Amino acid sequence: MDTLSAAVTLFLIMDPLGNLPIFMSVLKTIEPKRHRIVLARELLFSLIIMLIFLYSGQAVLSFLSVKQETVSIAGGIILFLIALRMIFPQPGGVTGLPPGEEPFIVPLAIPMVAGPSILAALILLANQDHNRMLDWTIALGLAWFISATILMFSSVLHKILGERGLIAIERLMGMILVMISIQMLLDGVGQYYLLR
Repeated sequence: MDTLSAAVTLFLIMDPLGNLPIFMSVLKTIEPKRHRIVLARELLFSLIIMLIFLYSGQAVLSFLSVKQETVSIAGGIILFLIALRMIFPQPGGVTGLPPGEEPFIVPLAIPMVAGPSILAALILLANQDHNRMLDWTIALGLAWFISATILMFSSVLHKILGERGLIAIERLMGMILVMISIQMLLDGVGQYYLLR
Protein backbone atom coordinates (compact mmCIF):
# COMPACT_ATOMS: atom_id res chain seq x y z
CA MET A 1 0.00 0.00 0.00
CA ASP A 2 1.44 3.39 -0.96
CA THR A 3 1.15 6.60 1.09
CA LEU A 4 -1.79 8.02 -0.87
CA SER A 5 -3.76 4.75 -0.68
CA ALA A 6 -3.11 4.62 3.07
CA ALA A 7 -4.29 8.24 3.42
CA VAL A 8 -7.49 7.53 1.47
CA THR A 9 -8.18 4.41 3.55
CA LEU A 10 -7.64 6.28 6.83
CA PHE A 11 -9.83 9.15 5.61
CA LEU A 12 -12.64 6.74 4.72
CA ILE A 13 -12.41 5.07 8.12
CA MET A 14 -12.47 8.45 9.92
CA ASP A 15 -15.72 9.13 8.03
CA PRO A 16 -15.95 12.89 8.70
CA LEU A 17 -19.09 13.28 6.58
CA GLY A 18 -20.83 10.53 8.53
CA ASN A 19 -19.75 12.21 11.77
CA LEU A 20 -21.01 15.68 10.75
CA PRO A 21 -24.54 15.29 12.19
CA ILE A 22 -23.16 13.96 15.50
CA PHE A 23 -20.61 16.78 15.78
CA MET A 24 -23.31 19.35 15.05
CA SER A 25 -25.65 17.76 17.58
CA VAL A 26 -22.99 17.76 20.33
CA LEU A 27 -21.98 21.36 19.61
CA LYS A 28 -25.45 22.87 19.26
CA THR A 29 -25.79 23.49 23.02
CA ILE A 30 -22.43 25.34 23.15
CA GLU A 31 -22.09 29.05 22.38
CA PRO A 32 -21.42 29.50 18.63
CA LYS A 33 -18.22 31.52 19.25
CA ARG A 34 -16.75 28.50 21.14
CA HIS A 35 -17.52 25.96 18.37
CA ARG A 36 -14.25 26.34 16.48
CA ILE A 37 -12.14 26.40 19.66
CA VAL A 38 -13.77 23.20 20.96
CA LEU A 39 -13.50 21.52 17.55
CA ALA A 40 -9.82 22.46 17.13
CA ARG A 41 -9.00 21.19 20.64
CA GLU A 42 -10.80 17.87 20.11
CA LEU A 43 -9.23 17.36 16.68
CA LEU A 44 -5.74 17.94 18.11
CA PHE A 45 -6.41 15.41 20.89
CA SER A 46 -7.54 12.87 18.28
CA LEU A 47 -4.34 13.39 16.23
CA ILE A 48 -2.13 12.88 19.30
CA ILE A 49 -3.98 9.68 20.23
CA MET A 50 -3.74 8.32 16.68
CA LEU A 51 0.01 9.06 16.51
CA ILE A 52 0.54 7.23 19.80
CA PHE A 53 -1.25 4.18 18.39
CA LEU A 54 0.66 4.36 15.11
CA TYR A 55 4.03 4.34 16.85
CA SER A 56 3.27 1.95 19.71
CA GLY A 57 1.11 -0.52 17.75
CA GLN A 58 4.07 -2.52 16.43
CA ALA A 59 5.44 -3.02 19.95
CA VAL A 60 2.05 -4.29 21.13
CA LEU A 61 1.81 -6.78 18.25
CA SER A 62 5.38 -7.99 18.82
CA PHE A 63 4.64 -8.47 22.51
CA LEU A 64 1.53 -10.51 21.64
CA SER A 65 3.40 -12.49 18.90
CA VAL A 66 0.79 -11.61 16.28
CA LYS A 67 1.92 -12.05 12.67
CA GLN A 68 1.35 -9.55 9.85
CA GLU A 69 -1.02 -11.76 7.84
CA THR A 70 -3.21 -12.23 10.93
CA VAL A 71 -3.46 -8.47 11.36
CA SER A 72 -4.23 -8.03 7.66
CA ILE A 73 -7.07 -10.59 7.77
CA ALA A 74 -8.48 -9.14 11.01
CA GLY A 75 -8.16 -5.60 9.65
CA GLY A 76 -10.00 -6.57 6.47
CA ILE A 77 -12.86 -8.08 8.49
CA ILE A 78 -13.08 -5.04 10.78
CA LEU A 79 -13.05 -2.61 7.83
CA PHE A 80 -15.71 -4.69 6.10
CA LEU A 81 -17.99 -4.45 9.15
CA ILE A 82 -17.39 -0.69 9.38
CA ALA A 83 -18.21 -0.32 5.69
CA LEU A 84 -21.45 -2.26 6.14
CA ARG A 85 -22.44 0.11 8.98
CA MET A 86 -21.75 3.06 6.69
CA ILE A 87 -23.90 1.60 3.91
CA PHE A 88 -26.65 0.35 6.24
CA PRO A 89 -26.56 2.74 9.23
CA GLN A 90 -28.03 1.62 12.54
CA PRO A 91 -30.19 3.96 14.59
CA GLY A 92 -28.23 5.21 17.56
CA GLY A 93 -28.31 8.05 19.99
CA VAL A 94 -25.76 10.79 20.21
CA THR A 95 -24.08 11.52 23.55
CA GLY A 96 -25.37 12.02 27.05
CA LEU A 97 -23.70 15.35 27.74
CA PRO A 98 -25.69 17.83 29.85
CA PRO A 99 -26.85 20.90 27.82
CA GLY A 100 -24.15 23.55 27.53
CA GLU A 101 -21.32 21.29 28.73
CA GLU A 102 -18.31 21.20 26.44
CA PRO A 103 -17.06 17.80 25.34
CA PHE A 104 -13.53 16.98 26.50
CA ILE A 105 -11.79 14.14 24.63
CA VAL A 106 -14.95 11.99 24.83
CA PRO A 107 -17.05 11.75 22.60
CA LEU A 108 -15.60 13.89 19.80
CA ALA A 109 -11.87 13.05 19.90
CA ILE A 110 -12.58 9.47 21.05
CA PRO A 111 -14.48 7.62 19.58
CA MET A 112 -15.81 9.90 16.82
CA VAL A 113 -12.46 10.76 15.15
CA ALA A 114 -10.00 8.36 16.83
CA GLY A 115 -12.32 5.40 17.14
CA PRO A 116 -11.42 1.73 17.52
CA SER A 117 -11.51 1.18 13.76
CA ILE A 118 -8.96 3.87 12.92
CA LEU A 119 -6.72 2.78 15.79
CA ALA A 120 -6.84 -0.83 14.53
CA ALA A 121 -6.03 0.38 11.00
CA LEU A 122 -3.03 2.34 12.30
CA ILE A 123 -1.69 -0.72 14.10
CA LEU A 124 -2.18 -2.66 10.86
CA LEU A 125 -0.22 -0.05 8.88
CA ALA A 126 2.62 0.00 11.40
CA ASN A 127 2.77 -3.80 11.30
CA GLN A 128 2.62 -3.92 7.50
CA ASP A 129 6.00 -2.21 7.12
CA HIS A 130 7.53 -0.54 10.16
CA ASN A 131 10.39 0.81 8.00
CA ARG A 132 7.88 3.18 6.35
CA MET A 133 6.71 4.96 9.50
CA LEU A 134 7.34 8.37 7.89
CA ASP A 135 4.99 7.39 5.02
CA TRP A 136 2.31 6.23 7.48
CA THR A 137 2.70 9.44 9.50
CA ILE A 138 2.25 11.52 6.33
CA ALA A 139 -0.79 9.41 5.37
CA LEU A 140 -2.32 9.89 8.82
CA GLY A 141 -1.55 13.63 8.77
CA LEU A 142 -3.14 14.03 5.34
CA ALA A 143 -6.28 12.03 6.24
CA TRP A 144 -6.59 13.90 9.56
CA PHE A 145 -6.10 17.31 7.90
CA ILE A 146 -8.85 16.69 5.31
CA SER A 147 -11.18 15.28 7.99
CA ALA A 148 -10.43 18.23 10.30
CA THR A 149 -11.12 20.72 7.49
CA ILE A 150 -14.47 19.08 6.74
CA LEU A 151 -15.45 19.06 10.42
CA MET A 152 -14.31 22.67 10.98
CA PHE A 153 -16.66 23.76 8.18
CA SER A 154 -19.44 21.39 9.23
CA SER A 155 -22.24 23.97 9.25
CA VAL A 156 -21.35 25.20 5.74
CA LEU A 157 -21.13 21.66 4.33
CA HIS A 158 -24.41 20.67 5.96
CA LYS A 159 -26.14 23.62 4.28
CA ILE A 160 -24.59 22.87 0.87
CA LEU A 161 -25.09 19.09 0.78
CA GLY A 162 -28.19 18.76 2.95
CA GLU A 163 -29.11 15.65 4.91
CA ARG A 164 -29.65 13.49 1.81
CA GLY A 165 -26.37 14.58 0.23
CA LEU A 166 -24.44 13.65 3.38
CA ILE A 167 -26.13 10.24 3.51
CA ALA A 168 -25.37 9.59 -0.18
CA ILE A 169 -21.69 10.50 0.22
CA GLU A 170 -21.34 8.38 3.36
CA ARG A 171 -22.81 5.34 1.55
CA LEU A 172 -20.49 5.89 -1.41
CA MET A 173 -17.53 6.02 0.99
CA GLY A 174 -18.83 2.79 2.54
CA MET A 175 -18.82 1.06 -0.86
CA ILE A 176 -15.21 2.11 -1.50
CA LEU A 177 -14.25 0.87 1.96
CA VAL A 178 -15.87 -2.53 1.22
CA MET A 179 -13.52 -2.96 -1.77
CA ILE A 180 -10.46 -1.91 0.26
CA SER A 181 -11.39 -4.28 3.10
CA ILE A 182 -11.85 -7.26 0.76
CA GLN A 183 -8.45 -6.54 -0.81
CA MET A 184 -6.84 -6.45 2.66
CA LEU A 185 -8.51 -9.76 3.53
CA LEU A 186 -7.33 -11.40 0.30
CA ASP A 187 -3.79 -10.06 0.80
CA GLY A 188 -3.69 -11.52 4.31
CA VAL A 189 -4.99 -14.92 3.17
CA GLY A 190 -2.51 -14.91 0.25
CA GLN A 191 0.43 -14.12 2.57
CA TYR A 192 -0.69 -16.85 4.99
CA TYR A 193 -0.68 -19.52 2.26
CA LEU A 194 2.63 -18.29 0.80
CA LEU A 195 4.34 -18.63 4.20
CA ARG A 196 3.05 -22.17 4.88
